[in-house]
Amino acid sequence: MQLKNEDYMQVLSAFDLTDRPVKAEMFGNGHINDTLKVTTEHGEAKYILQRINHAIFTNVEMLQQNIRTVTTHIRRKLEARGEQDLDRKVLTFLPARDGRMFHFDGEYYWRVCMMIPHSRSYDGVDETLSYEAGKAFGDFQMMLSDLPEGALGETIPNFHNMEFRLQQFRDAVKANPAGRLDRVADMVDAIEARVAAMCVQEDLYREGKLKKRTNHCDTKVNNILFDERDGRVLCVIDLDTVMPGFVLSDIGDFIRTGANTGAEDDENLDRVGVNMAIFKAYTRGYMETAKRFLTPLEKKMLPYGGRLLTYMQTVRFLTDYVNGDTYYKIHYPEHNLVRTKAQFKLLQSLEEHAEEMDRFMDTV
Repeated sequence: MQLKNEDYMQVLSAFDLTDRPVKAEMFGNGHINDTLKVTTEHGEAKYILQRINHAIFTNVEMLQQNIRTVTTHIRRKLEARGEQDLDRKVLTFLPARDGRMFHFDGEYYWRVCMMIPHSRSYDGVDETLSYEAGKAFGDFQMMLSDLPEGALGETIPNFHNMEFRLQQFRDAVKANPAGRLDRVADMVDAIEARVAAMCVQEDLYREGKLKKRTNHCDTKVNNILFDERDGRVLCVIDLDTVMPGFVLSDIGDFIRTGANTGAEDDENLDRVGVNMAIFKAYTRGYMETAKRFLTPLEKKMLPYGGRLLTYMQTVRFLTDYVNGDTYYKIHYPEHNLVRTKAQFKLLQSLEEHAEEMDRFMDTV
């Protein structure tokens, strides 16, 4: 249902705001939640209103408790460092008048946070931005590395669980609901050939050699705010998927998205490959801040994280294609197959550069 400005004002009246809002308009390019910029009676864009996608985040109370735990913990760490201007370096969410960190209007779930002034984000990356992004996400993980086990719940259960994603894939192959299996038999074989190599982190966890940490789980450069005046990093945003997982997820997801020379759905596979300069810049920045809490095994396995997350996304796109395009939005009939092939090409490029990436870890 398309909502009007007066509908948004009614929602905002449920929150404890210091200034009266007068206008809400769509803001940003997020794919999950609806995000609106809220302007006050003083003409200031002061608040961000979000309609939470309850189909994906089914436990909104846990989601908001996670975010409250994370932002409170980061604020304490920044205070201990003697950082200034804290309200621009960590997100501030506002309670509803009933004390909860969200409002349910009977149909939708809503939340409000303070807008961070004089900030901007970037969608593309270069070596400089990659380096700064690596430092930012490494510092984010470092500040949260001492959160006790059980402090956060899984907002999307099994989100980066490779064994779970493979079970979904095998269920789709067995059922073949859209009758497409014959078209992708070679891809199915390629996925199965890598299963043992790509379930290593779960095996190591069961052996007690890898631990679960607090991860962001969506480490794209546009989830970092920069100061629009001097270009310095302000804070990490989009905290919905911050939850327990393996440290490989966060560096792996940036390599998959930021270090790809092509597009995630590139039809020209000749354009797809790993940009080693971006990988090195991000990893160098990441290690500057994260190496204080990483174990030697985690450090050694960081490049593997890029292969793992790319393999995982290949599996997820292929699963959706075999199922008949029931999860990801598509723009044409074979879109998920194109995505699958592009991700697999990136995986092959990462495999080809694996030794070079491993050697680089000895220098940072």
